[in-house]
Amino acid sequence: MAKKRGKGAYMISAVAEMYGIHPQTLRLYEREGLLAPSRSEGNTRLYTEEDLKRLEFILELAREFGVNISGIDMILRMRERMETMKQQMDMMQTQMQEFIRYVQTEMIQRVASASANPAQGALVPMRRPAAITVKNVPEKKK
Repeated sequence: MAKKRGKGAYMISAVAEMYGIHPQTLRLYEREGLLAPSRSEGNTRLYTEEDLKRLEFILELAREFGVNISGIDMILRMRERMETMKQQMDMMQTQMQEFIRYVQTEMIQRVASASANPAQGALVPMRRPAAITVKNVPEKKK
């Protein structure tokens, strides 16, 4: 999980004090993959605002709902999958809207050109106007 450097960040002792937890708890969450703080050049853990929001969610699950570390991990993974799916759905919706705009524009252009040349304005371009013929079909006997 890559993080941008240069943003405000908190050291482990400050985060532990802010949330009333032991620094070992934060190390455990990192070891279990629940948190991934960035590191300074001196290898000090640096927690960003994004990390703190994630930590708040983890602590809420643990303290308020009694969820264990495995459960928290599952919930976080499902939450990330749902976010990915939402992004994909948003992207598909944008693509559909672009496609609809394209079709609308194409229809408007073809309708406008149909008045000048009916064969060119057709939805499916025709080389020559189509003639429809109906054959006499004998009736079926009952």
